[in-house]
Amino acid sequence: MRILIAPNAFKNSLPADEVAGALCEGILQSNFKGSVYCCPVGDGGDGTGKILREYLGAKEIFCTTIDALQRPINASFGLTADKTAIIELADASGLRLLQPEEYNPILANTKGTGKMLKAALDEGAKKIILCIGGSATVDGGTGILQESGVVFKNDINDVITELPLGLADLKSIDALNFDKRLHTVEILILCDVKNKLLGKNGAAAVFGPQKGANEFDIKFLEACLTKLDEVIYNTTGKKMNDMPHSGAAGGVAAALCAFCNANAVDGSSTFLDIIHFEEQLKNVDLIITAEGAIDPQTLGGKAPYGVAMAARKQNIPVIAVAGKIADEAELEKYFDELICINPPGIDLQEAIKNTRQHLINTGKLIGERYSVS
Repeated sequence: MRILIAPNAFKNSLPADEVAGALCEGILQSNFKGSVYCCPVGDGGDGTGKILREYLGAKEIFCTTIDALQRPINASFGLTADKTAIIELADASGLRLLQPEEYNPILANTKGTGKMLKAALDEGAKKIILCIGGSATVDGGTGILQESGVVFKNDINDVITELPLGLADLKSIDALNFDKRLHTVEILILCDVKNKLLGKNGAAAVFGPQKGANEFDIKFLEACLTKLDEVIYNTTGKKMNDMPHSGAAGGVAAALCAFCNANAVDGSSTFLDIIHFEEQLKNVDLIITAEGAIDPQTLGGKAPYGVAMAARKQNIPVIAVAGKIADEAELEKYFDELICINPPGIDLQEAIKNTRQHLINTGKLIGERYSVS
């Protein structure tokens, strides 16, 4: 029997490769006599870029940039032999770089990611794969655009410097000095959500609270993004809110699609295509996928859903493992079994602290179940 372990990362706990390793370790501790293979996966969420760099054998390029609150940091991106740059937005503008008490989407922006894009272009990148999950921002991508030469102005024609705060007074956009390389280089944006930019399911309302926004902040950010959408339409003829994945990373995908040669895509299916996942399923008898939480949002394009859909094409059963599993009948249509790694009633921090051991324990249970004499 051949088991393939294809998990996503456990948010705030373990990256995908370590999740795979823990499950594999547990299976090998059991009486399972078959073969076990690890294939960590991503969907555009935080950590996807790292996995892609490893799959594609990309060289690590270091650069100086800034975090979401404009403090100097060092970061890196991948560059393949054919000059494809693999950039992780979260490495510069990510929530994980901030302390919880520092979360502030009114002041946090994506300028640091803009610096990484520029560094990749300076290295001669012919194509850019941008993974945009895990952002600390709801700036409509204006930080990236500003760093790339776009000038935002208020109603008295003064330049707006503080983003997204200053967008409340946005009147016009000057893109005369926009980096022309971004018109020609192909940018593939891997998105792990399908939310629109605006509205009750938009970037501010849904993701703002995760990034520190209170009720007042959400209304303020919604107003800023609405104004940005209007002004960008007047400038480019493109409506950000009408674009696919327009709410991803607080509007980053839509902003780049409006100004660049960019394409925002479903991160899960695109990632699996890039690594030729279906070819790795040959002669596989069972797939184990995993994520921190398996819930209705999983079916909106998260990595375990992509794994399940690929498995279905080849009639391979799939076990989904998670720290938290929603009681949703819809999930059972896609996964043959759902296993929660945590004991009932466990505290969240305790669960996060013991994620690796709980994954090992779960792997051992699965291994015992499929052991052969």
